[in-house]
Amino acid sequence: MARTKAKSGKTASQATGTRYKTRDIDELTAKLETMGLDAGHVTEDDEGDTSVSTPAQQPKAKPFRFLALPYEIRLQIYHLLLSFPKTLDLDPSNPRTLIPSLRLFLVSRQVHAEASYIFYSLNTFRIFPIHGRFFHAKYPLLARLPASYKAHINKLELRLGPGWTKPPKGWVIDEREGNRRRLRLADIQNVRLLKVFVECDPASSEVFNGFRHEKGKGFYTQFCVDLVAGLFEHLPSLERVEFDAYPSVPKNSPLLSGLLEEVKAGKKSISWGPERGWEKLVDVDLAGVMMQMGLGAL
Repeated sequence: MARTKAKSGKTASQATGTRYKTRDIDELTAKLETMGLDAGHVTEDDEGDTSVSTPAQQPKAKPFRFLALPYEIRLQIYHLLLSFPKTLDLDPSNPRTLIPSLRLFLVSRQVHAEASYIFYSLNTFRIFPIHGRFFHAKYPLLARLPASYKAHINKLELRLGPGWTKPPKGWVIDEREGNRRRLRLADIQNVRLLKVFVECDPASSEVFNGFRHEKGKGFYTQFCVDLVAGLFEHLPSLERVEFDAYPSVPKNSPLLSGLLEEVKAGKKSISWGPERGWEKLVDVDLAGVMMQMGLGAL
């Protein structure tokens, strides 16, 4: 009976010791994790001794000295990271497509100065928003940008066609001091190129009858010409205007004709964008050609 008790007592003590040992191992593991060590750092040599390697013994990766690169190479890297093919505007997709790249501005003051210059001088910025969520926004993108950023902008885009039945109230060039919606175009002193993209011309076809503005057929044409004239007045550094349009807009449409006259009066050079392909194709009156060929009834 005594032997049985002794045996059972020994078993109990062994179990208790096992629990204590397990607890000690758990505590040691927790301490190692707190110190930044884990079981992977425990090594065993040929003699069976175990030792824990300290962080000082681990090989440290040297940080890459980006600012030690020549300035020209850094510029090439900025070009790759901060160049966007589409025109930048107020858009719900900006947090996914644009904002992650702009985190580069937060690295240091020097990187911010170099990267922000490349970003704003390289990309094209839209003057008035066209996305449905921001179409009637009180403040366009240009009105929200600090003056230090706008000073680097070289290219602007004016998109014409959206809202042709009733243009938004914010689509106006009014730089008077008391106007809270003014774009502060005086801050944009280095812009050289204005891209004008025409989506449609309500005065070019009878299809628009019954949908035009109540002021008449030529209202939207004059509205767009006034916008361009206002930009010329407040952006004296502008040198060139690039026209582009959808295929439905002919080169001799009333809207384009009015815009071309305004650009010529402002003594700006004219170029043609890639969408319409006016430089590659001869823009002719297809209906007139078909009539001359006797194909008008087809």
